[in-house]
Amino acid sequence: MTNLQLLWFILIGVLFSGFFFLEGFDFGVGMLIKSFARDDAERDVVIRTIGPHWDGNEVWLITAGGAMFASFPMWYATLFSGFYLVLFLILAALIFRGVSFEFRANMRTQTWKTFWEWAGTIGSGCAAFLFGMLFTAMIKGMPIDQNGDMTAHFTDYVNLFSIVGGVAVTVLCLVHGLNFIRLKTEGGLRDRARAWNKILYPVLFAGEVVFAILLFVYTDFFQKKPLSTTVIVAFLVVVTALAYWGVLGNHEWLSFVGSGLSLISVVVLIFNGLFPRVMVANNPAYSLLIKNSSNSPYTLHLMTILTFSILPIVLVYFIWSYWVFYKRLASPKQSA
Repeated sequence: MTNLQLLWFILIGVLFSGFFFLEGFDFGVGMLIKSFARDDAERDVVIRTIGPHWDGNEVWLITAGGAMFASFPMWYATLFSGFYLVLFLILAALIFRGVSFEFRANMRTQTWKTFWEWAGTIGSGCAAFLFGMLFTAMIKGMPIDQNGDMTAHFTDYVNLFSIVGGVAVTVLCLVHGLNFIRLKTEGGLRDRARAWNKILYPVLFAGEVVFAILLFVYTDFFQKKPLSTTVIVAFLVVVTALAYWGVLGNHEWLSFVGSGLSLISVVVLIFNGLFPRVMVANNPAYSLLIKNSSNSPYTLHLMTILTFSILPIVLVYFIWSYWVFYKRLASPKQSA
């Protein structure tokens, strides 16, 4: 394994971490459109909290997929072909969720307005759940042959471990979205988001315990890397506890950063357990490794130069866009 191969494995992990930190609260807010907001005025405010950002946050996913395609074509080919149906459902959820914001704003009848509100809510929830299910199924091990081809059955995708993983990621996104609403709103919405998280965090703790147990049973993470896996799992629990303490003590930034770090911890846990593999096969001899799944050294070298030349400009623009829209939004009763 070369330094460039290791660098691009880490960079892809960083891109997925950025995606789940940023798009995580988008998914969470999207899931709250119908259940959390009580009327059209409150739904307008909830949607406006992510209005300037949600489409930009999805670029992290596109970039991660593009980086995987360019740096590890074997990984990309096996993952995207083997999980084709799951990824198709994720794409459909993202499309319905994305268009729902614009279509809702232009509907003249309440029936269609309600339809697109549900499309945004269900699309956000399904996308979060399916992402969690995909990654947990991937680390459990899949039927991959010596050519890197995957021939999986329904239970390879949908099983106890993948369902618990999907639910865990969904709840993480939900509490992250509520913490974001606390940062972006004032008045009733802000107080209600805190009240909801007081209830949801104990549920999340229980889910993390179940996930950790199933991680031990269904994967080789604790067997191959007992120390690092234990440390990351412990860190996940600690930052979740800090976020909960932030909710109880009304420390909004602590809660938001804590829930975001919880999502990042899940990504770090997955990439740490995968290393030096990129895909886990049921037969360990057929697992795809970093060293034999990457592109040529010349391609990786060229990609590295281009990435570190453009990345600072992109990050400055990204940070600037959040700075421009940093102000809180008033709850409808306050603005009336």
